Amino acid sequence: MKILLIEDDKQTNLVLAKALSTLNYQIESTNDGETGLELAKAFDYDLLILDVMLPKLDGISLCRQLRLEGSQVPILMLTAKEDISMRVMGLEAGADDYINKPFELSELIARIRALMRRGKTILAKVLVWENLELDINIKEVTYASKRLHLTPKEYGLLELFLQNPRRIFSRSVLLDRIWSADEFPGEEAVTTQIKGLRQKLKAAGMTADFIETVYGLGYRLKEPKNQPQKQNLPSANLSEKEQAEAKVMAVVANMREEFLKSFSEKFELLEQAIAQLSSVTPDKRILKQAQAEAHRLAGSLGCYGFLEGSKIARDIEQLLERYTVPYQRIALQLVELLKLLKQTLQQQPSSLVNPANAQITSSANLLIVDDDTTLTERIKLEAISWGFHVEVAADIKTARNILALNSVEVILLDLSFPAKEENGLTFLAELSETHPEIPVLVLTTNNQLQNRVEAARLGAQSFLNKTMSAVEVLTAINIALNQQTATDAKVLVVDDDPFILHKVSTLLSPWGLQVTSLQESQRFWEVLESTKPDLLILDIEMPDFNGIELCQIIRNDHCWHRLPILFLSAHFEPEILYQVYLVGADDYIRKPIVEPELIARILNRLERTHLSKKLLHKYYQ
Repeated sequence: MKILLIEDDKQTNLVLAKALSTLNYQIESTNDGETGLELAKAFDYDLLILDVMLPKLDGISLCRQLRLEGSQVPILMLTAKEDISMRVMGLEAGADDYINKPFELSELIARIRALMRRGKTILAKVLVWENLELDINIKEVTYASKRLHLTPKEYGLLELFLQNPRRIFSRSVLLDRIWSADEFPGEEAVTTQIKGLRQKLKAAGMTADFIETVYGLGYRLKEPKNQPQKQNLPSANLSEKEQAEAKVMAVVANMREEFLKSFSEKFELLEQAIAQLSSVTPDKRILKQAQAEAHRLAGSLGCYGFLEGSKIARDIEQLLERYTVPYQRIALQLVELLKLLKQTLQQQPSSLVNPANAQITSSANLLIVDDDTTLTERIKLEAISWGFHVEVAADIKTARNILALNSVEVILLDLSFPAKEENGLTFLAELSETHPEIPVLVLTTNNQLQNRVEAARLGAQSFLNKTMSAVEVLTAINIALNQQTATDAKVLVVDDDPFILHKVSTLLSPWGLQVTSLQESQRFWEVLESTKPDLLILDIEMPDFNGIELCQIIRNDHCWHRLPILFLSAHFEPEILYQVYLVGADDYIRKPIVEPELIARILNRLERTHLSKKLLHKYYQ
C-alpha cells in the first residue's frame, strides 16, 4: 500500500512516516501543498494523509482540486484546528475522513485501515480481467488496448461483474441493479444485453467467455486462468498484525526518547517568552517563535503518546496568540502550564491497545442436518475450504441442541430421517417460528412437487437435489446469504434517544434517503433483515445491546459484513474510538450533531460506495 503524507510539521511527519513504514506501508512525504498536489496527480497512491494548514496550498484546496479532476484516492485529513466548520469544509471538499490533532497513533492507524479496507475494492480506478480493462474514471473499456463501444446497459453489467468477482447475480437482481425504476423489461432483456456484450468482446479478440452462466441461478464472472487461489489464514494474519504493531510501538518509543532529549531547547524558548512577557517591552519576534513552537508541540506530542501534553501545548499556543496587557497575568499562567507540561512528559505515555484483544472476523456458521455421513462429510470439507464454520447434526434432536448453544447463519436440511418421529418438514415449520432470521435450504432425494410446494410454504430458501455437486450446493448457500433486493439508498438509525432518531430522520429525508429509526436494540436483527439498509448509523451506549456489539455481529455475518457503518456518539475517549474502529466501523461522528457534517459524511459514504440508486441511474444513463 502506497501512502502520500503531506504534513509541514517535521516531528509529526517523521513519526507518522516511520510508524507507517513499520506496518509495511510505502510512504512518500512532502511538507507543502503545491508539491503534494503535483505528486498526487503524477503518481498512483492508495491513500493521502493531508494536513489542512500547509504552506503554498492549503489542504482543503488541494483536496477540492483533486476531486474536481476526478481523483478517487481516499483522503484522510488531519489538523490542529478544532473548528467544526473546518471539518465540514474538508468533508464537502471530498475528504473521506477527518481527525483532529492531538490524536492517538492507534486511532489514526485504525482509521487508515478502515479506509484501506473499505475503499480499495470500491475505489479502484481500473478493473482488469486478463487483457480486458475498464477505467471507471473515464468510463472506457478496452481489450488488448483496443477500445470497445458498449451500450450503457452493457457497460453497467460489465462493471458490476468486474467489481464482484465470483458472485452470482440472478436475472432479477441484474434488472434491479442496471435498469432504472421507470423501465419495465422482462428477464429476457438481461439475456439480450449479456449476449451483445459477449459478441462485442469476442469481436475484439477475446477467446474465453468470461461471463459464466450458472444454470438455474444466474451469471457470474469467471476467474482468470492460472490465478492463484487466495487463502484465508486469520490466525497467521493476527500474529503478523501483533508483531507489526509491536514494532510500531518500539519505533515510536525510540523516537520519543530522541524527541525528549531535544526538549530542553524547546522549554528554553518557552521560558524566554515568559521572560519577555514579564518585561515592559516584550520582543514580539521571540513571542511569535514560541507560539510556533507551541503549535508544533500541540500537533506532535500526541503522536508520541502524550495526549495531555498536546492539550497543554495548545493552551500555551492560545495564550501566546492573544497576549495583551497585563502581560504579567499571562506570564503567570504560562509558568503554571509549562510546569504542568514538564510533569506530563515525565509520566508514562499512552500506547496502542493490546492487539491481542482483537476479534477475528469469521465466515458464516453452517449447520447441516442430515444422517447421510458420506454426503455431509463431502459438503463439510468443501464448505470449510470456502471459509464456512460447519456443524453437522445426524438427527433433529442434535440440531436443536446446536441451535441452542451456537450462532447459526444458514441451515442445510434433509427431509427424511430413519426415526419415524423425526420429519424434516415438521422441523422446517418449527424453524420458521423459532428462527425466522436463518435461511434454510432443503437438500433431499425426495424431489416430488408436493414436497417442493410444502417446503416453499414453510419458508425454505431453496430446494436442492442430492445429485448436485458440493460446489453447486455451496454456491446456492452463498446466494442465500448474499441476496440483495433493494437498490434505493436506505439508512437504518439505531439509538435509544428518540430526539436523536427524530433529528437524524428529519435531516436525511429531504435528501431522498429512506430512513428507518429503531429505539429498541433487541429488535435490531429483525429490522435489519426486513429493511435491508445501505448504511447503518449506531449509537454506542444503549440498553440490551450496545453499538459496538451490533457492529461486531454485522462484521461477523457473511451476508452483511460489507455494510457501511457510521457511529454517532458523545464518547471521545481514545480507547473507545480505537475499539469502534477495531470492530470494523467506517466512520465516527461525535454528538452533539453538527448537521452539515453529518449530511456530508453520509452522502459522501453513499456516493463513494455506489449505493444510491439515483447516483447509479445518472451514472449509467
